[in-house]
Amino acid sequence: MSSAERAGHASRTVVDVGGRPVRLTHLERVLYPESGTTKAAVLHYYSQAAPVFLPHLAGRPASFLRCPEGVAGERFWAKNIPAGAPDWVQTLDVPVHTKSLRQVVVADLATLTWAGNLGCLEIHTPQWQHAPERHDRLIIDLDPGEGTTMLHTCAAALAVRLALADDGLRAWPKTSGSKGIHLIAPLRPAPADMVSGYAKRLAARLRDQYPQLIADNVRRDRTGLVLLDWSQNTGAKTTVAPYSLRAMPTPTVSTPVTWEEIAACEDPAGLVFTPDDVTGRIAEHGDLLAPLLDPATGQDLPQ
Repeated sequence: MSSAERAGHASRTVVDVGGRPVRLTHLERVLYPESGTTKAAVLHYYSQAAPVFLPHLAGRPASFLRCPEGVAGERFWAKNIPAGAPDWVQTLDVPVHTKSLRQVVVADLATLTWAGNLGCLEIHTPQWQHAPERHDRLIIDLDPGEGTTMLHTCAAALAVRLALADDGLRAWPKTSGSKGIHLIAPLRPAPADMVSGYAKRLAARLRDQYPQLIADNVRRDRTGLVLLDWSQNTGAKTTVAPYSLRAMPTPTVSTPVTWEEIAACEDPAGLVFTPDDVTGRIAEHGDLLAPLLDPATGQDLPQ
């Protein structure tokens, strides 16, 4: 065996993950050059987060942002199940126009580890389980425009919280992993068009109520404004999942937070969390989004 062949062999290994054989490669590869974070560190984070991460992925088709060479290299979206996927990977056929996509459902740690090994740094899911016609979550995606910071986003989130409460809805917050905030309201399954329609009306209402803070149209200039992207509630759209890494220059995580943290935020960097931060928060708080997983918390969509 040549030295090159020995090096290649050393960079590959098969591990048992919950009774499933998972092939790991190039664990030493640096995926986040600014922090020196390797693939091994990414897989370690996902294994640590799995007990709270996996329940939020259950039954939902995954869209992966793959960065095989790291965040500084080529990146692409993967929806169809990759060629050569193990036969034990759970899938779901998702209708798209006149065809369907066979997408991965990240149902267990073995699948999460397999996906991480492929460089799937981000995992996004829709607001429905099993069938796109019925949504069990309302997502409020607050995306800050140019000239705004996390402080503006927090102010917008608190305004949205009040509006949702007026409509009889309770929402739980998480960071986007960047400057954004996502508010998630669990629903008793409702038709997708009704959920999207409600989100659109809510966004217009808040735009009118807070014209110096909130925008509702992605195509218009939103400098100095926070976009309430209601379109994330359409059946074809996905949102980064709670506890997913983001493909930023350094590794950040879409992290569940409390309303108290949002209200108290005075530093734009105060709600940016690394993988180490998140594992510490999990140890201290458990899953702050656990109520979303309880069918009893499902709420009726306002008419």
